[in-house]
Amino acid sequence: MQRAERVAVDFPMPSRNFAATRRMLLIVLVVSILFPLGCLAGYGYFDYQRRVADSNDMIDRLARVAQEQAVKVLDLNQQMASRIIDMLGDENDAQIRQREASLHADLRKIGGDFPQVASIYLLGANGDLLASTNAFPAPQISIAQREDFVAAKTDRPQPYFSLPLRGPLSQANGFSTAIGRSDASGHFLGVVSVALRTEYFSRFYQELTNGDDSLSLALYRQDGNLLVRYPAWPPGAKPSTHSAFTAALRDKQLFGHIRLKSTVDGKERLLAFRRVGDYPLYVMSAYDTAAIAAAWWQHFLLILTLTAVPCLAIWLLVLYSLRQLEGERRAWERWQGEVAMRLSAEASSRQLQRMGALGNLVANVAHDFNNLLMVVSANMELARLKRFNNLEKEVLAVERATTTAESLTRRLLSVSRKQPLKQEKVDLALWLPAAAPLIDAALGDNIELALNMVDHVWPVLADPTDLEFAIMNLAVNARDAMPRGGRLVIRCQNHRLVGSDTALPDGEYVLIACSDDGEGMPEAVARRAFEPLFTTKLRGSGTGLGLAQVLSMCEQAGGTAKIDSVPGSGTTVRLYLPRHRERQNPADAQVKTAPVPAATPVGIVLLVEDNEDVAAGVAAVLESFGCEVRHEPTADQALDVLRGGHTFELVLSDIQMPGKLNGIDLAEKIRSGWPAQKVALMTGYADELERARRLGVAILAKPFNIDELHALVACEP
Repeated sequence: MQRAERVAVDFPMPSRNFAATRRMLLIVLVVSILFPLGCLAGYGYFDYQRRVADSNDMIDRLARVAQEQAVKVLDLNQQMASRIIDMLGDENDAQIRQREASLHADLRKIGGDFPQVASIYLLGANGDLLASTNAFPAPQISIAQREDFVAAKTDRPQPYFSLPLRGPLSQANGFSTAIGRSDASGHFLGVVSVALRTEYFSRFYQELTNGDDSLSLALYRQDGNLLVRYPAWPPGAKPSTHSAFTAALRDKQLFGHIRLKSTVDGKERLLAFRRVGDYPLYVMSAYDTAAIAAAWWQHFLLILTLTAVPCLAIWLLVLYSLRQLEGERRAWERWQGEVAMRLSAEASSRQLQRMGALGNLVANVAHDFNNLLMVVSANMELARLKRFNNLEKEVLAVERATTTAESLTRRLLSVSRKQPLKQEKVDLALWLPAAAPLIDAALGDNIELALNMVDHVWPVLADPTDLEFAIMNLAVNARDAMPRGGRLVIRCQNHRLVGSDTALPDGEYVLIACSDDGEGMPEAVARRAFEPLFTTKLRGSGTGLGLAQVLSMCEQAGGTAKIDSVPGSGTTVRLYLPRHRERQNPADAQVKTAPVPAATPVGIVLLVEDNEDVAAGVAAVLESFGCEVRHEPTADQALDVLRGGHTFELVLSDIQMPGKLNGIDLAEKIRSGWPAQKVALMTGYADELERARRLGVAILAKPFNIDELHALVACEP
């Protein structure tokens, strides 16, 4: 930091220009006026929206509490009514009248001292009062024509909730829950009714709102009729039963929010409503929007006042002092930016060093191993050309082992992002079903594979081999996670990312999701799942490169990978690959595998390779094609040979070699000095590969097979 400060002090101070300072003064003055006003307007808008959202949350919480209270009360009423019905059995009116005294005592015991219960009474089949908790003997009262009796008789055994009324015996305002009784044959026997006090609900609602007049709570029937409200409407007020709120109740919505203007007092309110369990009742909580606006305006005026004082001071300070402060501000920002850039560069360098250390180690080991595999592969091809000499079985065994080793080095290089890619257009609609038998074989007999693909899946640009490795790695992981069998589902679909959490730019991607119903993994393991060499498998049963290769493949293709796992429920790995669109590009310079054509030798080949064993193997293969081979161990020596006047039909060079020049440098020298000279490069990993492709030369990825090499030397220059 001290060094950064010394460097900052040495910077020359900006020269003063009075005309420019005056213009800047006017701009800053205008901005210092408009910017606070804009900020205040934005703050006021978002603060109001926040208050509205908070109000919605508050009334929703109140509605939940009121819902819970109503459910408890009504469940208790239901239990009391069911107990009374069971107690009465199939008794008719005469039998009930005979034991009215005992029933009166039993009803009082059942009703207990519950504050919400105004009375419990039994009605006969003709609507006559048979027994009641409030009077004994029961007076001669008949409610045969009352709507709750008629509805309970019609809707039995479902409970019916009456409109608010005043009980003739309890002398209390309330509403009743009536349940019709029937005998075994369905014959109507009468009604059991429990009257609830509206005062009980009003008192509870008052406690919830803490007496705030801007808040209201109410209990409604499903048909929109009001049962209880706090604060109560003025006497004679008739709320509308044809509003958006009552329409939502009739539509049997479970819950919701509505902004509504009352037909009673003309006030606009925010409403939250919830259905009360399985009953045809709803609780509603509302908040007056005028109260929200008043609280917001009071707060906004305070903010406006507090903002105006410093703004006035700032404007005065700008008018008298901006010239000097502007110069100091620019110098400060320049110094601060320099320090920030240096600190950021140092932090980035440390991170790159840490992350690159493992990648370089893995890549270097894999590169050297690829050279050894190149020797083995070349000599096996020679053995094949010489018809094995009775060693076909042994050579094929070595060839299989070499293929496995090639796969391992490819995974190592892919994880370190040094794998030479052979990216091409992949039509997943054809590729994935073709790979299904191989995936199914990797899963085993006790795991079911299911492919789910939408129509018209977009093509992607990827290395098919790396993509196959990735899918196979996921299949093997799924198999290990389902030791007792299960199901692996691979879904492929088009996906448009907009503001996602994948750190990918918005755009069109193809999503490949692999889901298993295995053991899953804890969150701590899932966070480290994509780290190279991290594994939870037993020693010797896993390398920790599988998921790291999957992520590396996706990122090299321009996408990414995500993992979601729930212990005991399974794991889903999502691969995002960008959509490939056809465009006019130069032909890919990388040589692709092709059948060996019957071609004549190309003449003399200059082979530039520092590894003697690799050079010997490649030279032997080239000679089997009929080529004459000259070998040079370094690019410096090969350039001296070319400058000496020697001509070759093909220069085949490795990329990484000792000396001043590497293979790409040699190719650039040949392109500039001998444009007609045909050049090809060999590589074990992908450092500077993009630079090589820009030269337009062919590239062979070690270890390559004889078909690739033959296709290269057999084509015309």
